[in-house]
Amino acid sequence: MPSPRDGDVVFENVSIIDGSGNTPRYTASVVVRNGYIHSISDDITSAKPEGIRVIDCDNGRWTLCPGFIDMHAHSDLSLLHTPDHLAKITQGVTTEVIGQDGISYAPTDDAAMARIRKQIAGWNGNPTEPADFFDRWRTVKEYLDVLDQGLDGKGIATNAAFLVPQGNLRILTIGYDGRPAIPEEVERMKEILVEALEQGAVGMSSGLTYVPGNFASYNELASLCEVLVKYGVYYCPHHRSYGRDAMEAYGEMIQLARQTGVRLHLTHATLNYPENTGRADELLKMIDEAIAEGLDISMDTYPYLPGSTTLASQLPTWVSSAPDPLAMLNDPVQLEKLKQYCLMQGSQLDFATIEIGGVMNNDLADMCVGKRISQIAADRGEDAFDTFVWLLREDDFNSTILSHVGNESNVRKIMRHARHTGGSDGILTSTKPHPRGWGTFPRYLGHYGRDLAEGKSRNIHATAANIHDGPAEEFETVEPETIFVGGIEEAVNHLTGRAAQVVRMHDRGLVQEGYRADLVLFDASEIRDRATFVKPQQAAAGIRAVMVNGVFAVYEGKPTGARAGRTVRMSKAEKAAEWIVG
Repeated sequence: MPSPRDGDVVFENVSIIDGSGNTPRYTASVVVRNGYIHSISDDITSAKPEGIRVIDCDNGRWTLCPGFIDMHAHSDLSLLHTPDHLAKITQGVTTEVIGQDGISYAPTDDAAMARIRKQIAGWNGNPTEPADFFDRWRTVKEYLDVLDQGLDGKGIATNAAFLVPQGNLRILTIGYDGRPAIPEEVERMKEILVEALEQGAVGMSSGLTYVPGNFASYNELASLCEVLVKYGVYYCPHHRSYGRDAMEAYGEMIQLARQTGVRLHLTHATLNYPENTGRADELLKMIDEAIAEGLDISMDTYPYLPGSTTLASQLPTWVSSAPDPLAMLNDPVQLEKLKQYCLMQGSQLDFATIEIGGVMNNDLADMCVGKRISQIAADRGEDAFDTFVWLLREDDFNSTILSHVGNESNVRKIMRHARHTGGSDGILTSTKPHPRGWGTFPRYLGHYGRDLAEGKSRNIHATAANIHDGPAEEFETVEPETIFVGGIEEAVNHLTGRAAQVVRMHDRGLVQEGYRADLVLFDASEIRDRATFVKPQQAAAGIRAVMVNGVFAVYEGKPTGARAGRTVRMSKAEKAAEWIVG
């Protein structure tokens, strides 16, 4: 090993999990220099200049792995307005893929920005300070440049890769009209998509249950996917149904990949609701058959049962796409039509499963946050549908929800798949957010990678489990089950190397010489999520240090406030395999 020099960081005698999934963990010393992994060796020189920082890893007690890559993040604004970004940094996330679910803040124009801000305020907030917050960009390049700088010129906490939102393409071309695009409009969407990819986007997302992306026809999506194929980037759809029509919705996306050859990444690949109980094998068979044909398909999931989105997303499109949705709720005829729709949805709109996670109107917080709509209705002495409509009105359609509709068997089977990666889908601005925003990645390693195999499970629902870091009785004895047969090496690979391959980041995702120094130092026997459903905003346990581009964002268990993150952009449109950090 070359001698360390002034300014280097040395992780001395650390247990290394390299992120590949193929290499058993081993002990060596790692030298970080100028933001990169400079060298890895078991022959570190005894001569250490005073200007280096040595992290004693106690002969392999501490484990070093690549920084975690959040394949489904809703940090589009929080990277800017909450720059310490503790939710992600403290759980070891060093790169996030944003622009998810088919709608975000670029590319856009003045009129579109105003409506988008309101539409997805529940996901990202709607900051008004500084006054020019939303005036700093309209194009994808301008947005990525703002991310690189941060609002105050000090950058962002994590690296960020951006997906072109397919809903934005429709907004800029058609608006919110619920009709198929004509050929000339599809061509315009393709032109905007090309511009965004040329400016650095790494793929395209869709939100095919959200307005206006849900109005896109199969042929429209296929035309856009053909552009993605030319650029070598991937398609990341939130498909048309996660409920009773989930299999058909997955099938449509797979057929798109079959027809166009696009690389397909199925985002938050869940099978929720009672009607999908036990159907994971059916879904995975469909995916495996497509992969056997030669299709490039991957997926991400979050390691929890409840989902999380906005309350307004539960509305049918003929309400949510209206120029004035409030007027629809105030029209007795439309209101009765909405009530009949809700009754017909059955388990997919069961007010006993929908918990209010956050409100914009603070006057509603004590009455609503943390309660299910059926509970709030009982408190108010009214029908749950009436409470649903009341809350939409009073919170100006901005409430966020947790949907308690998951199936544990499906979650475990899908996360085992060879093409699986991790994505938090975390809404960070909510009053009482889903704990996945703070706990996803340590939960994969701790709960699913270690604890279940040892026959124990931490109850993250019970009030007693939410008071502090926790006595042993927080754990329940369960039937032992090994989720990752390749051990912690396999679990880490899901969250690092595999994800980097999907995005095509060729210098991230591995502990390897010449790679960016995005690193997590943790205790493999202690790492776990502490975020719970009662107290969701809690940092993980067992993480000693987190590095982003060679700078400590967490050091000795404490956030440093450093913001060394940068945007990950495609460097050359004609050579999609090449990537840079801006």
